[in-house]
Amino acid sequence: MPATVLTARALLLDMDGTLVNSDAVVERIWRGWAERHGLDGDEVMKVVHGRQGHASMAVLLPGRPVEQNLADNARMLAAETADTDGVVEIPGARAFLASLRDLPHALVTSADVPLSTARMNAAGLPLPEIRVTAESVGASKPDPEGFLKGAAELGVDPADCVVFEDSGAGIAAGRAAGMRVVGVGPRAGAHGPDAVVEDLTRVTVEALADGTIRLHVG
Repeated sequence: MPATVLTARALLLDMDGTLVNSDAVVERIWRGWAERHGLDGDEVMKVVHGRQGHASMAVLLPGRPVEQNLADNARMLAAETADTDGVVEIPGARAFLASLRDLPHALVTSADVPLSTARMNAAGLPLPEIRVTAESVGASKPDPEGFLKGAAELGVDPADCVVFEDSGAGIAAGRAAGMRVVGVGPRAGAHGPDAVVEDLTRVTVEALADGTIRLHVG
């Protein structure tokens, strides 16, 4: 199948499942949480990818007070930050980030600063200079706030941005922001991204003379 070619002025990158494979930790932490709350682990795992923890809890335990979700989320974040066993780069992530070094790009993640720093370090990946983390937004993905903030910080129109995402919540957020979305990994294809790749070895970045970024995807 021929590669999809997309052009952009900036790229906005999710972290978990897109640059970093943290599934082993997420499974350990969230299946333990599901067991403590008498919930089906498989059903919980369908919800948690891409969202901030408290937003996932609000979906899974409707009616529970927000304050309780926030306190529970703080404990979960601390546990996830301390557990980096099995955290590795998504294949191609290091080379992909290197190819973006002098091009406009930002990390847009539902993780907070300590968690995103811990996971990127564990995977041996450099942190992009511009980062939109959980502390930066009032609403979790699938709300588009994070991606719109990333575009604003880069000074690029949302329509000129391409998002890289793995989760349904993240892809929906990119779409709601008016951006094109490249889906990465096994979860992405079911959520209608503009293009989908198994991993980042399937993406080539070309910097054009006029400042445009040309992506060969697939």
